[in-house]
Amino acid sequence: MNPKSASTVRFAAVGDIHVTKESAGRLRGFFAQASEAADALLLCGDLTDYGTAEEARVLADELAVVKVPIVAVLGNHDFESGTPEVVRETLTRAGVRVLDGEAVEIHGVGIAGAKGFAGGYGRGSLGGWGEPAIKHFVQEALNEALKLESALAKLRTPRRIALLHYSPIAGTVQGEPVEIFPFLGSSRLEEPLLRYPVDAVFHGHAHRGTPEGRTINGVPVYNVAKPLLQRTRPGQPPFRLFELPREAAEAPPALAEG
Repeated sequence: MNPKSASTVRFAAVGDIHVTKESAGRLRGFFAQASEAADALLLCGDLTDYGTAEEARVLADELAVVKVPIVAVLGNHDFESGTPEVVRETLTRAGVRVLDGEAVEIHGVGIAGAKGFAGGYGRGSLGGWGEPAIKHFVQEALNEALKLESALAKLRTPRRIALLHYSPIAGTVQGEPVEIFPFLGSSRLEEPLLRYPVDAVFHGHAHRGTPEGRTINGVPVYNVAKPLLQRTRPGQPPFRLFELPREAAEAPPALAEG
């Protein structure tokens, strides 16, 4: 692993950590390694296994070794206990910037984040027609896409990253059973990325997917689910490093007014 550079901003990205109460003391070395390798840590959801307050506290304690900024989105597992706000508040108190349709600027790079949602890809996308339950499901997918779009629209930095849990493209869920593709992400999340181009997209969720793909307009999309990185990159730390030029990154202000 190359040392940090004065000319680039380096991000370490990982998702699907699935912290349990038994994780206490087991992740500090991993997080310290990511902190040493990068200028910021990006967490792509499913940070806890059942979304409990106890798991969130364990994660916050493990993250205490990180000495660089941390930006995160939540995942579906973080909602399992019905109290995602507890997970978010616990991590926020620990200094993590948890995004849910918001944007932040880290070292001159704009980061827009949202959880995303399911619904399928391309012609296989579920339409909002028929029973009320179907319409509610599709509306949730639309709401998450609107959150991402709102966050992207706020950015004024020359370099930008999108942070998700669900995948915006089918390319990075390839390898999963085709029957569950509709539950792994949605093309509706890709639409804002076409209107507001970014330098890279990071997501998790698809443990058996593909590490890298591209949007229709050629933006790299990285699946950084920790189990996938462990399987496809044996012998390497299970986080993805991504670099952007520091000179271009630290130019204008990060967010639009208002």
